[in-house]
Amino acid sequence: MTNKVSQEQIIMEFFESNPNQNISHPRVVDWATSEYLKRTAKIFRDPDRQIRKLAQQGYLIKVAKGIYRYDPDAEERRKQSFFTPSQRAEILERDGYRCVFCGRGRAEGVELHVDHIRPVDKGGEATITNGQTTCGQHNYLKRTFSQSESMKRSFIRMYEKAKADGEEWLVQFCVDVLATYDAHGINGHIEWSDQ
Repeated sequence: MTNKVSQEQIIMEFFESNPNQNISHPRVVDWATSEYLKRTAKIFRDPDRQIRKLAQQGYLIKVAKGIYRYDPDAEERRKQSFFTPSQRAEILERDGYRCVFCGRGRAEGVELHVDHIRPVDKGGEATITNGQTTCGQHNYLKRTFSQSESMKRSFIRMYEKAKADGEEWLVQFCVDVLATYDAHGINGHIEWSDQ
């Protein structure tokens, strides 16, 4: 009765049998949990996480909140979303083997990653100009945010810390930068307040 099938394979099987359709999250979860139980006699504990992971890896397209689509033609594009070893080397060298966010790097013993500035699940490609060096911490914090989203969030954190520490000059600097985001209508969905 038990099959060696992964949760990822079950989710992909569903989407591959329903290509180019915008599919709601509950429909996938219902089928996947039932099918996984039937084939493995095990409970599929977190199908939501697996769907998000597949979207982040570029296998699925997140159309809207809770709606995903599989595009068979995107497989080639997905393969192109990985940086080649030579691209990784060029990006690391260009960035001086330092995180573009915090400046820490190999000299400090920090593990470095080559990251997409524009995330793969938002159409980002594996090109030298779309690559940046990040430390493990900032790579994790950035997740699938665009570079402008990540930087706005960083300025908000910097503003809050400077305010708590009473560093008025830094508070004013952050307010000026964040006001520039607002003035240009950049990332208005990330809210902040200078109160």
